[in-house]
Amino acid sequence: MENHKPGPFAASEDDVPIPYRQRIATYYQTLGYGEAYRWAHYAEVPFTPLKKSLAESRIGLITTAAPYQPDKGDQGPGAAYNGSAKFYTVYSGDTAIDHDLRISHIGYDRLHTAATDSNAWFPLPALRRAAARGRIGEVAPRFHGAPTNRSHRVTLEQDCPELLARCREDRIDAAIIVAV
Repeated sequence: MENHKPGPFAASEDDVPIPYRQRIATYYQTLGYGEAYRWAHYAEVPFTPLKKSLAESRIGLITTAAPYQPDKGDQGPGAAYNGSAKFYTVYSGDTAIDHDLRISHIGYDRLHTAATDSNAWFPLPALRRAAARGRIGEVAPRFHGAPTNRSHRVTLEQDCPELLARCREDRIDAAIIVAV
């Protein structure tokens, strides 16, 4: 058999997917939860096809990023996990102005991610550019923040209905959901 030499873009053999689901299960068990974390799984999802083109559609933005709170400790790029920066109720903001949203309250891979590009969790500037170029009809007047308190019940019974009501108030045709 011929010795295979990888091309210039081949990943090294130890470059494998990070087992996030197993890491999270272990994390919750380490915190003292008796049973393994149960992942939300649904056989049906309430998505519908667009009724008009993106160029004619009003697009909403939903993010799990949190507004920066100066009194809550380090929340900048690369900050350690900061649970005090979490939020527990849906919030909204004006899409016509810039906002300082951050993700220190989220559990993400801080070893391999610098978290320096806020477009990854809050692509409002990109949406504005898409609207200016005619790629989308317009950006909804408000964006919305979705809490990440990890309770399926609270998410389904409280947060999702509130987010849906706000999206309907804004008369959006489609939403981009950016969950970090």
